[in-house]
Amino acid sequence: MSAAAHGRRKPVHEEHVDERWLLTYSDMITLLMALFLVLWAISSVNVAKFAELKVSLHQAFSGKVLEGSGKVLTGGQSSLSQSGSPITLPMQNPPPAFKMVAIQASIKDAAKKQDTDNLRRIQQQIEKYARTHGFASRLRTSIDERGLVIRILTDDVLFDSGQATLKKPAALLAEVAYLISRAGIVNPVRIEGNTDNVPVSGTFHSNWELSSARANAVLEFMIAHGVAPHRLSTAGYGSQNPIASNATAAGRSRNRRVSLVILRRAFR
Repeated sequence: MSAAAHGRRKPVHEEHVDERWLLTYSDMITLLMALFLVLWAISSVNVAKFAELKVSLHQAFSGKVLEGSGKVLTGGQSSLSQSGSPITLPMQNPPPAFKMVAIQASIKDAAKKQDTDNLRRIQQQIEKYARTHGFASRLRTSIDERGLVIRILTDDVLFDSGQATLKKPAALLAEVAYLISRAGIVNPVRIEGNTDNVPVSGTFHSNWELSSARANAVLEFMIAHGVAPHRLSTAGYGSQNPIASNATAAGRSRNRRVSLVILRRAFR
């Protein structure tokens, strides 16, 4: 071979040995990417399907099935429900907490009924005494949400005009005290003083003071006649709680009163 031909031959370059690691590296990257894709596919949750399953399970366990909803337990009328209405099944073995609540409610209802019966019994006895002894026109009784309300008009029965000293003898009030202390009940008693709107003069500066003083006088009388002090309380309302118009003499007379309220035990 000539020197010219020898000179035209292309030089041969040897492959770099230090670049062969790239093939292994690319294979490893490919495998890692495939692994991450598999992990992502496993951990991904279809939110819509999950929500649909949640609703279906809730309907199934609550005893309510909606027809035509396309959810679990559909395709026909449920044997436990009618047209998707909820079902209440009796508890065969209710938990202790449920039993305790039921027992407490039963005791509360029984106590409330007994309370009302006691108040009605005292009301009948007081009204009977008032009719027998000529006090029927000076006394009114009623039972409301607070309890038994005994309204005693103060004129010519308990107090002189503008005074807070009880008349002697206060026979009607003594009978009320006897029934409250001897009737076998423990209900608290609130004594409420009320006046008309005519300004007072003399001993008291206002109707507030007069009504409070009269309520306190009745309280002391009740204690002296056997009613336990811890059961009693007083309130003076002045002319703020009228039961009749103060424009007439008859109305003002009705507003001048002392009320004994035998409170329900639940109203304390």
